[in-house]
Amino acid sequence: IPPQDEEIIISFEHEGESIDIHLGITADEKHAQQMVSFPESLAAYVTSPEAFTYTITVPGGLPGLEKKIHIAVPEPPYGIVDFLLGDQWRPVYRKLYGILPMMFATILTTFGAILLGVPIALLCSVMIAEFLSPKSALFIRSCIDLLAGIPSVVYGFFGLMIIVPIIQRVFGSASGSSLLAAIIVLTIMILPTVIAISITSLEAVPDSYREASLALGATKMQTSWSTVFPTAKSGILAGVILGTSRALGETMAVILVAGNSPQFPTSLTDSVRTMTATIALEMGYSAGRHNQMLFSIGVILFVLICVLNGIIMKLKQHMVEGA
Repeated sequence: IPPQDEEIIISFEHEGESIDIHLGITADEKHAQQMVSFPESLAAYVTSPEAFTYTITVPGGLPGLEKKIHIAVPEPPYGIVDFLLGDQWRPVYRKLYGILPMMFATILTTFGAILLGVPIALLCSVMIAEFLSPKSALFIRSCIDLLAGIPSVVYGFFGLMIIVPIIQRVFGSASGSSLLAAIIVLTIMILPTVIAISITSLEAVPDSYREASLALGATKMQTSWSTVFPTAKSGILAGVILGTSRALGETMAVILVAGNSPQFPTSLTDSVRTMTATIALEMGYSAGRHNQMLFSIGVILFVLICVLNGIIMKLKQHMVEGA
């Protein structure tokens, strides 16, 4: 619709009759829904199937012979504040693009997986590197490397068939697809990465450190946690960074178990949708501004990963300086 005009006239032939429809036009682009004004005589024939779109239905002599005129109004500019802090994601019908619930869900699933997975991974890595025999450690490390190579869709299918039904039975929820299911699946997925890098870091500690600690009367357990582990903390933290990045960017497994509802969760059994899941689910049918917003979500996700990694690296530097 040309906003510089004050009126447009739509003329067409319908059942041998010439029909003219006069529509008023305003140039206020900040309120795009007010740019088109319809005469009162057409009020019964105008519908709005979605935001910024109108349909005028001219009835025909028989059902199915009506004529429909579709009018698309330009969408107003969508600000960065509404994009980042908006609490509704309804891109098709209401043209709302708030990603705050999805950002919140992404951060919750990531930190939940880190809080559950990192302690387990560190305990396993210390046990494998310091307490198991070489043959047993080699066998378990081979199994861990195998787990690291499993595609994410397999983890997602495992969560869908095993974890989701368990959560549904235990908590009595209508659907086991939830925030808790996503956290558990991501926890399992990051374990091989964190364990493998932590083991490598622990094994890189010189044996002289262990021998000196044992010579001073420390036990094997005290040596492992008080001498070897602090020495390898730099490499261990690198493993945590990689695990965080994988949890933050995971898509397929989360789609299968999270429920994919763009809402703020109020409990662990609520359905959620992450930023990566939104991109994967909607990119296939998006167009126009919807498509642009999905690319913007990708940019925000990249910035979020950089910020989290920066925080962890700053923490790592502080630990090194403190030592």
